[in-house]
Amino acid sequence: MRERVLFFDLLRCVAAVAVIAIHVLAPYRHELGTIPVMEWATAVGVNSVTRWAVPVFILITGALMLSDKRPFDAKYYVKRRLGKVLLPFIIWSLFYAFLSGWSASGFDGALSLQVLAGSLSHETYYHLGFFYYFIPLYFVIPFFQLVVKQYGDSALYAFVAIWLATTLLYLLRIDGPWSHELWLYSGYLPLGYLLYQRVPLTRVYVSVFAVLGLAALFITGYMVITHSLAAHEYTVGRWLSYKTLNVVLAASMIFMLCRYFGEGLSDSSNQVIGFISQHSLGIYILHPIFLWPMKEFAWHQGHPAWVIPVWILISGTGALALSWLLSKSTRTRWLLP
Repeated sequence: MRERVLFFDLLRCVAAVAVIAIHVLAPYRHELGTIPVMEWATAVGVNSVTRWAVPVFILITGALMLSDKRPFDAKYYVKRRLGKVLLPFIIWSLFYAFLSGWSASGFDGALSLQVLAGSLSHETYYHLGFFYYFIPLYFVIPFFQLVVKQYGDSALYAFVAIWLATTLLYLLRIDGPWSHELWLYSGYLPLGYLLYQRVPLTRVYVSVFAVLGLAALFITGYMVITHSLAAHEYTVGRWLSYKTLNVVLAASMIFMLCRYFGEGLSDSSNQVIGFISQHSLGIYILHPIFLWPMKEFAWHQGHPAWVIPVWILISGTGALALSWLLSKSTRTRWLLP
């Protein structure tokens, strides 16, 4: 059995909280001119500094999967890796297609069917878009595993260097073949592996990543807020994309900080973090159920500085509890990866 690496648990926890924050603050984004500017800027600022959440999950996948030195077994890989994610995704897509038909005024079956009909190309609920670019990565992972085994890490260094350049080009709206979604998401896999296996865990290296990440977060928030104020409407360009250099730098910072501090926590802290980590994907999948009343009944009135933490706590705790309950039975635990 592979030895448990504690900092991955911490990474999953902070990423899960950040994902919920992004979804909680969504109603505020387009309220520029409707609510006080500082309230709007608070919500948009939180949005700007949490975009690393989803990329962190991909970094974790790359770090673990590319570190696996076992011979590749296609049958095991399809059943235990791809199938473990694909089947729950299909089931929850059906469930959320149904939920999408519900609103404060009642149920619209035609809307649910319309959402379901478009599910081959578009998620049935806002948070499931993650799986549309995450699942294809399972077809890329064996290629990177082969590269590591056959050519060593040097090939990955070259790949990541080229990929980082293309994330900058994409941010600057210089499009080309490198703008393809699969390419831009794939780079997180070898980056996660290199951050885990090859970057020295020293104070100097961690400080460099922290400086670059904090600078990226500041620039992201500044660009989004100032551009929106100038345009008198919420506008983000590509600054909040998961496929741009600024977000890559922020995600790398979070990865390295958790790697640096995550192995030195107390046993009691690790127990709590480990429990949350175990259900992190369950929290990801289930938390919109508990956010539904907030969005449909506009229960987000108030300053985002307190509304966002309150709803993170409500929806996160509810999703964690439901995930735990589903995991208690063999009939339902397969529903959550």
